[in-house]
Amino acid sequence: MHIEFRHLRTIKAIHDTGGLARAADQLNITQSALSHQIKGIEDQAGVELFVRRSKPLKLSAAGMKMLAAAEAILPRVAALEAEFSGLIAGSAGRLHIAIECHACFEWLFPVLEQFRRAWPEVDVDIRPGLAFDALPALRKEEVDLVVSSDPEDLPETDFTPLFDYEPVFVASASHPLAAKTVIEAEDFRGETLITYPVDRARLDIFSQLLTPAKVEPAAVRQVELTAVILLLVASNRGVAVLPDWVVRQVRYNSDYITRPLTHGGITRRLYAATRSDDTARPYMAHLIRLAKQEAVKMQVA
Repeated sequence: MHIEFRHLRTIKAIHDTGGLARAADQLNITQSALSHQIKGIEDQAGVELFVRRSKPLKLSAAGMKMLAAAEAILPRVAALEAEFSGLIAGSAGRLHIAIECHACFEWLFPVLEQFRRAWPEVDVDIRPGLAFDALPALRKEEVDLVVSSDPEDLPETDFTPLFDYEPVFVASASHPLAAKTVIEAEDFRGETLITYPVDRARLDIFSQLLTPAKVEPAAVRQVELTAVILLLVASNRGVAVLPDWVVRQVRYNSDYITRPLTHGGITRRLYAATRSDDTARPYMAHLIRLAKQEAVKMQVA
């Protein structure tokens, strides 16, 4: 027995309208074509689907079973068609984000809240990219966007600049290094450095300053939350290096100070890495635009 979607639509139309003529009008076919279609379904099934000579036309027991199937299947087909239409139109899709910047969760959440309201049909998820190789995952289509400060020359991958930031030294106002106007690599010898729980290669303080200078702090203490890092720093339990925008986002506290790293300063840039085919998708382009707008707000906060 071969049942097609049009057969299910036919059964439902006849049941809903109560007659062949009205059902044919609803289905936009001739009454003769509709009658032929019904005969074909009944020949395949080997049973009658309608009680003949009844007005309005009624379904038989077998016809009611087919109606139940139509009422269960057709809405799901319609929903799938709508979803595919959304994908084609660019109003629906998947946006799984990996973040290689531990502090970026605080910046990204307001962006995603605006995005969610604008694109409710897009499936959004966040994965901490620090827990796996995010850029290879992007190429394998396991994630769709990577927030990273380390662009690579990868085929079919775009790195769209989001914003620049400066890693700054943070210490207690009573710390001896607070008297300096600029902090150099050598100043970290003998200090307890408080960092996010991230591999050294992905921390700006190591990749941009300490590792090239072959300087090792006395100890490294890993802390998950920015607020706790600042609390420990203000209590003189160690020093830290944080993005300048992160420190500005937190309410000013006179118990700690910030200083630039090196006389020339260190500037880093954050990027949105996407597959080249996806960069121009309407919802992807909108997310990147929102991210840049939120970054402007952070810089003046």
